[in-house]
Amino acid sequence: MLMSTFWRSTLGLRSLVALRNMSPDYYATLGLGRRCNAGQIRDAYRIFAKRFHPDLNPGSAEAVARTQEINAAYEVLSDPDRRRIYDESLAAEAKAKRAPRAGKPQQNISQDVHLRLDEFFRGTTLEVRVNDPGNPDGPEVYPLQIPPETAPGARFRVRREGTFSGSQVLVRVRARPDFRFKIRGADLRCDLRISNQRAAQGGSESVRGVTGCFLRVQILPGVARGEVLRIAGEGMPRPRGGRGDLLVRVVYQPEVRITRAK
Repeated sequence: MLMSTFWRSTLGLRSLVALRNMSPDYYATLGLGRRCNAGQIRDAYRIFAKRFHPDLNPGSAEAVARTQEINAAYEVLSDPDRRRIYDESLAAEAKAKRAPRAGKPQQNISQDVHLRLDEFFRGTTLEVRVNDPGNPDGPEVYPLQIPPETAPGARFRVRREGTFSGSQVLVRVRARPDFRFKIRGADLRCDLRISNQRAAQGGSESVRGVTGCFLRVQILPGVARGEVLRIAGEGMPRPRGGRGDLLVRVVYQPEVRITRAK
């Protein structure tokens, strides 16, 4: 069943307003249930991506917006690590929604912090400062130790003291955008620019990894522009140990010669 039909038939105006204040429902975007498998996610993405492709809907702002939503949903749900983190955030939102409104207000605080890629590998020490007007003792300062080999998306609990003893600051570490690498879950993507001669003849090239070491990449003769070469275990740390992969995209400019026709 298409999600647009589902929404029109089952959700009233009040429900739609409430949904706008929550995290985007990527499952609903692809018309899937929470228990769907990887194959169903891939199939649903292909169907919706084709249906709303801007080339098939020229001039349609809605098609462009839907394509962006579909791509964002697939990017998260197709990666096991990112999907797990996303499912946890949905569960937390659902739990908060079910919590009773009366009584003592919720004192926990959630905050994201962006780290450089190298800090996930070597670890770092952060300072968590809480300026709460409701705290008569003034600003609170707590150290937070990020251990080496921390996975992006990991969460840490910092226990508050004094007036708000028993509550916590929930800190999630995220990756800061990097000019050399694009991050997709635990995988990293980068470009490798080579010459026409190398593309034609093949050979060995080197690419600098995220930890600073140089990695050898074997180029096959006649490699196509945009072909992606995978270097296993050279990505970001995974939540349960190990590392993702480094995906290297081959980039070169074909030689073009223009002469006058005789």
